Amino acid sequence: MANLNQLTITEASKKLAAGEITSVQLTEACLAEIEKKNPSLNAYLEVFADALEQARLADERRALSLSKGLEISPLLGIPLAIKDNILIEGRTASAASKILENYVATYDATVIKKLKEAGAVFLGRTNMDEFALGGSTENSAYGPTKNPYDDSRVAGGTSGGSAAAVATHMALGALGSDTGGSVRNPASFCGVVGLKPTYGAVSRSGLIAAVSSFDQIGPITKTVEDAELIFNTIRGQDPLDSTSTENPKSEIRNPKKKIGVPRTLLEKGVEPDVLACFESSLEKLKGQGCEVVDIALPSLDYALSAYYIINFAEVSTNLSRFDGVRYGLSLKGESLFDDYASSREAGFGSETRRRIVLGTYVLSAGYYDAYYGKAVAAREQLRREYIKAFESVDFIATPTMPDAALVIGEKSDPLSLYLIDIFTVTANLTGNPAISIPMGTVEKEGKQLPVGLQLTAAHGDEAALFAAGKLLY
Repeated sequence: MANLNQLTITEASKKLAAGEITSVQLTEACLAEIEKKNPSLNAYLEVFADALEQARLADERRALSLSKGLEISPLLGIPLAIKDNILIEGRTASAASKILENYVATYDATVIKKLKEAGAVFLGRTNMDEFALGGSTENSAYGPTKNPYDDSRVAGGTSGGSAAAVATHMALGALGSDTGGSVRNPASFCGVVGLKPTYGAVSRSGLIAAVSSFDQIGPITKTVEDAELIFNTIRGQDPLDSTSTENPKSEIRNPKKKIGVPRTLLEKGVEPDVLACFESSLEKLKGQGCEVVDIALPSLDYALSAYYIINFAEVSTNLSRFDGVRYGLSLKGESLFDDYASSREAGFGSETRRRIVLGTYVLSAGYYDAYYGKAVAAREQLRREYIKAFESVDFIATPTMPDAALVIGEKSDPLSLYLIDIFTVTANLTGNPAISIPMGTVEKEGKQLPVGLQLTAAHGDEAALFAAGKLLY
């Protein structure tokens, strides 16, 4: 059967259950596509040599479960791609950094344990911005991932490899991590679905930390239904992550349909063609019975500033562990300080070093209250405004990104790249769940490039996001 890799997870799961295809056939189709496309796109940093063996074991497990009348997970035998900052025992996890180039994980991340229990097949580890710091995957130590729709453009970041892999059918689905839009940004640029769950809904145990109070693992898939399937597999409280919560799967009895739009935020540099797609999506939702109203969120003006100050501060703290002594790259100098300085200079890229320096600055004596303290206060004010907003609306809608995918090298000034996160960082600041759904394409230099619609919901209300997303996609 041709083009098996183009199936959605839901479609493939049904065919596997009916005995029409095997996991080996699915995996072979994905591997063939990887061999054809990955050399030019650079979505995978490593393709696992035992992927077909994993698939064979999945087929055997299915046969045994059927013979014993056991329940079978819909993810059994489904080939997935995994972002390079999520630990899989016995495999390299470099976070796309030279400092962890040869690091081999000694345990499974909790999400990996759950996917293994479900019987998923891991195809390989995908490219990303180093330590999940960036928005284009240009900060990878191993080169950028290119956009499937135009290889002169970025795939987005920091989960660019995962999004490109799904968009090009080199995997049926993928895991990414979202710190300030790192799942939703590349999902928008690559024309796929990306979910950032409620903070704490998915365990962070085994995720290489970037910004601990923002990071969340989330699925990147071809459809909303597939994102829901993966999310419901990996969600749940974990004793290994004290911030995780047991948030029972909610059921939508009466679909929620009141959508708030922060119009003042849309005035901040959204490209006209993206705005036109956004308005068209709102009209489609109205046609499905939704009500669209304007809302005010005054503290949004401070969201980007607060986000990056907290980001820098936590990056400085989290990356202090990479000192050239305990693990990772270790270069020797004339003194202990030289060991430390040389290892970090050679191991970290320029963006990572920049954030460490700035984070150390905002946490230093004399500047802590002026910068970090105010950023935390702004974050709390924004969180309160979101709670209040969700008393009157069911979703908040914006474009996911203000423009389509950037040309590689276009945003050489770091500040200009930071500004494209204007719509995505709020969900990380407040901890709310948010999803990016394809909403059409815009033309850039003769090529049609995808753009995404972002919906944000109240804490723990992923089910509402899925229900609304299915109205559109």
